[in-house]
Amino acid sequence: MTTTITKTTPYDDQKPGTSGLRKKVKVFQQPKYLENFVQSIFDSLEDFQGQTLVIGGDGRYFNRKAIQIIIKMAAANGFGELIIGQGGLLSTPAASNIIRKYNAFGGIVLSASHNPGGPEEDFGIKYNVGNGGPAPEKLTDKLYENTKTITGYKKSRFGDIDLDVIGEVEKGGVKIRIIDSVADYAELMAKIFDFELLKQSIHNGFITLRFDAMHAITGPYAKHILEDTLGAAQGSVFNAVPLEDFGGGHPDPNMAHAHELCEIMFGADAPTFGAASDGDGDRNMVMGANIFVTPSDSLAIMAANAKLIPAYAKGISGVARSMPTSQAVDRVADKLSLPCYETPTGWKFFGNLRDADKITICGEESFGSGSNHVREKDGLWAVLFWLNLIARKRESVADIVHEHWQKYGRDIYCRHDYEAVDSDIANGIVEHLRSQLNSLPGKSWGNYEVKFADEFSYTDPVDGSVSSNQGIRVGFVNGSRIVFRLSGTGTVGATLRIYLERYERDVSKHDQDAQVALAELITIAEQLCEVKKRTGRTEPDVIT
Repeated sequence: MTTTITKTTPYDDQKPGTSGLRKKVKVFQQPKYLENFVQSIFDSLEDFQGQTLVIGGDGRYFNRKAIQIIIKMAAANGFGELIIGQGGLLSTPAASNIIRKYNAFGGIVLSASHNPGGPEEDFGIKYNVGNGGPAPEKLTDKLYENTKTITGYKKSRFGDIDLDVIGEVEKGGVKIRIIDSVADYAELMAKIFDFELLKQSIHNGFITLRFDAMHAITGPYAKHILEDTLGAAQGSVFNAVPLEDFGGGHPDPNMAHAHELCEIMFGADAPTFGAASDGDGDRNMVMGANIFVTPSDSLAIMAANAKLIPAYAKGISGVARSMPTSQAVDRVADKLSLPCYETPTGWKFFGNLRDADKITICGEESFGSGSNHVREKDGLWAVLFWLNLIARKRESVADIVHEHWQKYGRDIYCRHDYEAVDSDIANGIVEHLRSQLNSLPGKSWGNYEVKFADEFSYTDPVDGSVSSNQGIRVGFVNGSRIVFRLSGTGTVGATLRIYLERYERDVSKHDQDAQVALAELITIAEQLCEVKKRTGRTEPDVIT
């Protein structure tokens, strides 16, 4: 095998965010840009010679070309075996499963998750470690340092691999396996859920469903499991073919972008259950006939009912949520005497907790939930959990939600996103908030008296690592909260996320519209951060 070492110079913009490096496709297409980052990944790893690397992505534009580059670089750097999804396709949870199932050293996942795709849109790359989860901060910090000092990268010289043919080839002593992208994941789901019960419930018409794959990676997985295996009617899964540009849509499963599904679920003769997943298959939106289930409520309801699912019938060890996620799951944990952890945003923070068996189920308000079956969030897993729950309880989605609120109370909750905010303005907003923290406790706006105000910091209970500056929290005496956080998932400017939460125990007030119920908090949030005043905008880009 011929290996070349190509001289290069660093790029100054390759700092990974919470989910790897995300940039516009044209940024990745710059000479040596992808190669620099991939070599920096390999230079951050130890003792991987001869080991197995998993490679796959969500099929967005540049996915195939990037995989061919990574194959040659992985071979040159000494990996002994590469496992690649057919067509270069692997959902993020499927990649996590494959890393774990085949005891791989790690994996490279190519995705910008819920961001748009196409030649003018976004691309992303991240490294997952041997437990199947995203690289911890210690590793991504080392990776970033390597991107600033890189002087050359290694690449093997051989022709492109046919990614569409399942089988094995050997190139220069490196075994390259192209595998079915869906089979291993489908097998895992069948071990977790009661597929026989689901088949019966779908066959007898108790469950009807629609799943919007948003022309993203989950289409083949959902078609195989929901239609071919469980017997849902053909066409139940729509927008099912993964496209490089997601059909021109925005593969973010929320009510703003999955509007076709929303029209179905709030229309006449709505099916029992509706769901959508995102670009790389790790997020989910859950709906019933004429009802949308917030991700925070979904997490709490799954935790409260986990014993109804075969894989969790003996109980769960604990739960965790990201800091901005509503406190609904905390109330479940308290009632069930379960440990409950509050982590920073970013799925990697759940990894140590799951590896140490401190938690079984976890989730984020940004439409992500999962369990210890893999080390990523998992959109289709959440869909199957809800279907299994409906089949076991013999209740509608709306009944399940209202029953939960009656027992635990409702955390009325929403998130306002201001996208592509000028970075200087966004940072100025955060500094403005920081400057108020010491003076806020005791201050009142009507019925809202500030109990505490701080900047969230997390100490990992497993390894003791500390993550600071994870978002600004303003908590009120009545249990309400406002959280401000800059998101690292965009590729242009900054996204300011404002999270608003109010706890309501009174059953007669549970059906309030969230925007109406949270109106006072929305006004207070603007007074605190001045996002509209500083950006000149009149409303958020997205409300979820």
